[in-house]
Amino acid sequence: MTNFRSTKELSHTAVMIMLKAGVEHAEDMGQPQCIVIVDASGVTLGEIRMTGSKLLSLDTARAKAVTAASHGIPSGMIPDSVRLAVATATGGKGTGLPGGLPIRYDGILLGGIGVGSGAPDQDVAVACAALAAVGAEPI
Repeated sequence: MTNFRSTKELSHTAVMIMLKAGVEHAEDMGQPQCIVIVDASGVTLGEIRMTGSKLLSLDTARAKAVTAASHGIPSGMIPDSVRLAVATATGGKGTGLPGGLPIRYDGILLGGIGVGSGAPDQDVAVACAALAAVGAEPI
């Protein structure tokens, strides 16, 4: 075992590209969104609350991003049987709501993106557009 490991990380440039692509996709569909991007440890790297989006959706978008980064799976894949337990155990920092996707590049988990304020399929579509904009692995 070694004391150090090499890895990749999201740059501020990638975060800005993802936010811009997410906003553009949300505008195209006519649904203002809250978008949060976190690194693999759950630290917020960037976020935006689009004009007209729901205020509390910023909190759910963050929880979706953290869940995706923590588990390495879309937040909507958290089983129904444990969703309430996850939310309770994490003090609301985790969720099973759809709209959170892991950010992977070359098979490495770099973080998560969470989107909220629209219907579940709209949230996921905005997150997918953001991933595509930087060449991250699609879900």
